[in-house]
Amino acid sequence: MKRRTFSSMMIAATLALSTAAGAARAEAPEVRISHGYGLLYLPLMVIRDQGLLEKHAKAMGLGDVKTKWVLLDGGNVINDAMLAGNLDIAGTGAPGFVTLWSKAHGIPRSEVVGLGALSTSPLWLNTNNPNVKSLKDFTPKDKIAIPGIKTSLSAVLLQMAAAKTFGAENYAKLDPLTVSLSHPEAMASLVSGKTEITAHFTSPPFSYQEAKAPGITRVLNSTDVLGHITIDVVFALKSFTDKNPKLTQAFMAAQEEANAYIVKNRKGAAETFLRVSKLKLPQEEVEQMLADPGTEFSTTPVDIMQYVLFMSKAGTIKTKPAVWNEMFVPAFKDRKGS
Repeated sequence: MKRRTFSSMMIAATLALSTAAGAARAEAPEVRISHGYGLLYLPLMVIRDQGLLEKHAKAMGLGDVKTKWVLLDGGNVINDAMLAGNLDIAGTGAPGFVTLWSKAHGIPRSEVVGLGALSTSPLWLNTNNPNVKSLKDFTPKDKIAIPGIKTSLSAVLLQMAAAKTFGAENYAKLDPLTVSLSHPEAMASLVSGKTEITAHFTSPPFSYQEAKAPGITRVLNSTDVLGHITIDVVFALKSFTDKNPKLTQAFMAAQEEANAYIVKNRKGAAETFLRVSKLKLPQEEVEQMLADPGTEFSTTPVDIMQYVLFMSKAGTIKTKPAVWNEMFVPAFKDRKGS
């Protein structure tokens, strides 16, 4: 009798473990993730380079999860790819995420949710026009390069700066001057001085590279206008996080490990950036950029509601969250973000 009882217990335990393992393995076997060109995507590049998502997924019993990485830039492009079902997780400018969260809120197929902040760093508006000293000096002859019209990070930051300069009702005053170009293309155009591009609103390393070029001056530093604010975030389709809770946890753990690595090993982080981005820069320069006190990699959002309030007032979003963490996964409920 005792033997039969023991055998039954062993069979039940084995079945329970088998069921649990099967449930874990039932999550997606592959994750499609995008990041952009610049230094602000460094945590994602570290995750990619060191296989951190695969590592944490395996530790959580998910087996050998594969990752497919895509290079995308510009909020509108990233949002379109997410809604088309071509991405699972993406790094993007905070305004692009807010735009999509508002647009898709309450729509099961399209609803998105934040997995955390990604980075904070000043964006610089640089120009090759010696007559432009401030936003007030731009004329219809000038063209300002940004990654995406209206919804990209640079586009919304430019609108927010314009609202402070010309008045809230004139937030879109400089929109007619904007031209959609990737940061590498825009930098090449601005520095050459041979195209219609006379200004570029960009992030590191491109902002630093342009500032070193002859004839380039800085018109605006975003931090001077908007303060120390989260610039980029990471998000996913809510349906993906619902179906893949352990995989979502694995990604979030991977990002925390990547952030810790960047803080502890600036040299290694710079090497990773150059290896993954394939940009030709002296490693010492990248390390100097990482040493800038204005550049920070943290998963806790800072002042992200500033975007929400501006975009709501401007009418570019209709639905807005009551509090910042309404846009993020439940794990952020008790975070001291803003």
